[in-house]
Amino acid sequence: MQAETKKNISKSNEKGVFAKVISKGFGFGDADYIIKNINFFAFLAILTVIYIANGHMMDKTIRDINKTQKEIEQLKYEYKTLKSEVMYKTEEAQVLKAAEPLGLKVSKDVPQRLVIVNK
Repeated sequence: MQAETKKNISKSNEKGVFAKVISKGFGFGDADYIIKNINFFAFLAILTVIYIANGHMMDKTIRDINKTQKEIEQLKYEYKTLKSEVMYKTEEAQVLKAAEPLGLKVSKDVPQRLVIVNK
C-alpha cells in the first residue's frame, strides 16, 4: 500500500512539473529571460548567418572547380590536336611539299666544309 501511494505521489509531482513548464512557455515566454539572454540569442543569430554564408560560398567554390576542370579538359584536347598537327607537318615529306612552291629543293650535292685560316 505504501508503494502505491509513493507511485501516485511521484506521478502527480511529474504532472505538476510538466504543467508548470508548459504554463511558463518552456521558459521562453518570460520577457525577463529573453532580455537577460539577448546577447546569447544575438550570438546564435550571427552563427546562423555565418553558417548559411559558408554553405553558399562552398557551393560557389564547387561550381568554380567544376568549371575549371571542364576548361582543363578542353585545353587538353586542343593541345593534343595541335601537337598531332605539328608532328604531321614537320615530317620530311610534308616539309618538302611546303617548300616546293617557294622554289626550294633538296640539294643532291654533298655539303662542303668551310675552313677559316687565321693569319
